[in-house]
Amino acid sequence: MNTELPGVQAAFTAAHWIAWSAPLLAVMVAAGATAWASASWRRRRKARATLLERSVVEVVPTSGFAPLEGEVHRWAHHLGRVTRSASGVPERGAAVRLRYCAETGSKMHCYLEGPVQAAAVLGMPGFDGVEVRTHHSHRRLEPLAFPWQRDGGRP
Repeated sequence: MNTELPGVQAAFTAAHWIAWSAPLLAVMVAAGATAWASASWRRRRKARATLLERSVVEVVPTSGFAPLEGEVHRWAHHLGRVTRSASGVPERGAAVRLRYCAETGSKMHCYLEGPVQAAAVLGMPGFDGVEVRTHHSHRRLEPLAFPWQRDGGRP
């Protein structure tokens, strides 16, 4: 009866091979999911460790600081090199953070924070008339937490 209908024998053969290989396919999917979860966990752990140990430099402009457009592009390229110089660090941990904060006497401070592997690149001046001060004592910069407001307005 199988020879009377075209393609029936091929369908039976395919169903046989699918039924035979289903347990093997299930094992391969489970092994792949385990490998992916393990790699993701290791990458997350490495990024957390990198984020705990960061290099911080303070950028202090002089009173006559007025950058030209070309200098701004050059500095952006300079900051892009920080990520490339931190080889082996996940992208989340290799990011450069630019932080502004007002401290004693309402004076504004600008900090560049990046991975320790790229401390030499962070310490290079990006603009003329800007002093880069390295902080040897590691000071943790905590993110700001703003109070939640129902109406979305100012406090």
